[in-house]
Amino acid sequence: MFADFLKRLTAPDPAPLPDADARLALTALLVRVARSDGTFDDSERDRIDRILAARYGLSPFESARLRSEGEALEAEAPDTVRFTRAIKDAVPYDDRIGVIEALWQVVLADGVRDAEEDALLRLVSNLLGIRDIDSARARQRVEKQS
Repeated sequence: MFADFLKRLTAPDPAPLPDADARLALTALLVRVARSDGTFDDSERDRIDRILAARYGLSPFESARLRSEGEALEAEAPDTVRFTRAIKDAVPYDDRIGVIEALWQVVLADGVRDAEEDALLRLVSNLLGIRDIDSARARQRVEKQS
């Protein structure tokens, strides 16, 4: 279903993603982080839906539909390294910091920081080219909101 999209995303020199494709790729990354601890529960789904609604001005129905598409894309996406590096090449730095903040919201949604989630978020931050200090600040902003 997403073969052409993934082929464009993982091309050697990808073009910047159109807005709809960027939304889908970032949603899939949120889902990948949420699934990293082996549990993808309602609190994480709800958090992703709220992130999408706030970030993109979507209705609850539109957010749930985008998350569902992101779940399907995540299941077909290549390994995290290639997938995340492709997003890095297609999304500006400031937007990627927002992505890290959203990822921290998902990690902290269930009230538990699992080692698997922490490790994946460190990897994703690095692959997205986000400095450790920026990721730490993003986490702190999210923790203050919780």
